[in-house]
Amino acid sequence: MVDFQLGFPTASSAAAAQHDQDLRRALEAYHFFYPTVSMEGIVRGTRNAGAADNQAALMMLAHPRHRGFTLNSDTPYAGGILDLRASGPMVIEVPRGPLVGLVDDHHQRWVADLGLPGPDAGKGGRHLVLPPGWDGPVPEDFLAARCDTWTAFLALRALPLRRDLDAAFRLLSSVQVYPLAKQDGPPRYSYLDRTAQPADTTPLAWEDNLEFWRVLHAVVHAEPAIEELRPMLGALAELGIQAGQPFAPDERMRRLLTEAARRGRDEMLVAAFASRRPDRMVWPDRTWEWAGLRPENGSFERDGSLDVEARDRWFAQAIVASPAMFRRAVGQGSLYWLAHRDAAGVYLDGGRGYRLTVPLPVPAALFWSVTCYDVQTRSEVVADQGQAALRSLFEDLAADGAAQVDLHFGPEQPAGAAGRWVQTVPGRGWFCYFRIYGPAQAAFDGSWRPGDLTPS
Repeated sequence: MVDFQLGFPTASSAAAAQHDQDLRRALEAYHFFYPTVSMEGIVRGTRNAGAADNQAALMMLAHPRHRGFTLNSDTPYAGGILDLRASGPMVIEVPRGPLVGLVDDHHQRWVADLGLPGPDAGKGGRHLVLPPGWDGPVPEDFLAARCDTWTAFLALRALPLRRDLDAAFRLLSSVQVYPLAKQDGPPRYSYLDRTAQPADTTPLAWEDNLEFWRVLHAVVHAEPAIEELRPMLGALAELGIQAGQPFAPDERMRRLLTEAARRGRDEMLVAAFASRRPDRMVWPDRTWEWAGLRPENGSFERDGSLDVEARDRWFAQAIVASPAMFRRAVGQGSLYWLAHRDAAGVYLDGGRGYRLTVPLPVPAALFWSVTCYDVQTRSEVVADQGQAALRSLFEDLAADGAAQVDLHFGPEQPAGAAGRWVQTVPGRGWFCYFRIYGPAQAAFDGSWRPGDLTPS
């Protein structure tokens, strides 16, 4: 409470109220700008792994050695940083074929879909990413999209149909990226295969401490002030985080911002793994949940407002956003179901064994997988086995004509579970995503559903 004398707040109670207000602003700003700091983790991690902006992308089939929020080992990835300030409009030439891609801005806001989910629909096309404020000519034979930040992220995946990983890598590396100004003689764009080398594209080193705000300040300083972000940029300015000004918090503010980062990170994880939203549940008789709660679009908008809980939940677990990632439509894209509790509602424990019964056939036009993640890193489980996924495309999970397959998870391989087991780590919690690529109607109407994870 604020104490008043003659209608005016007393000095001591005013100071306490101002401190509380600063903390509230910092907590709200933490949630709002977490995707920005997470994207900066991707940017810096990509550069640290050797990829130069506008010149080269990382390429890999993800493994536990690659730390990244809910990366999967189903399809090869490529990721590159676009510096639109240096290049002007950038061309992305996408070939015909089973390729999925997107461009997000520095705040992890959707800019464009490429390939199968994009306007070229997998038939190939020339996309053009326009920088902030671009008022120059736009060639008519390009699929143009405007980016509100100077730095953007290009993410690509190729579907390894018929288990042909080499073909998928060739398809990825055939995507051409170059400045529009150099289209008559485009420079070579390279793809650096880092499948065998570790990489870290997460904000884990900063997300619960003062460095979160230092990283955020660097992005705010470097990027334009986007109109829809102005209220939250104003809150940051009150905390001493402002473009054109140094980040120099005093001791009180350092303590406050450190507390806000710790509490904000914890609140994000509550949204991810202890949500009370009824619409998170996929089926009433299972513990499976939707990883993404807004299937309508890639911006977490609902009628009349921004769904801040859905936004927190997604970015605490995952990276990048686009309409194609959340769409719940027969035959389109992929479904993401989350399990972090067993059949009795108890959190999954890396020191216990579990069985997951999957009825066959799974209603997937392409393939399906189950990938295990460490709760603390939100990245693939790291264990001696060196594998975090069971994938219908690569592992022979069931004999022909089988009515179901039992998958196993735990610290020790059960008898008879060879090729159908993922090792987990005692003392660490874990969760998994069940992904269906090209989902059929049975995945939506409830006529097919996997079992819950059951202690074994």
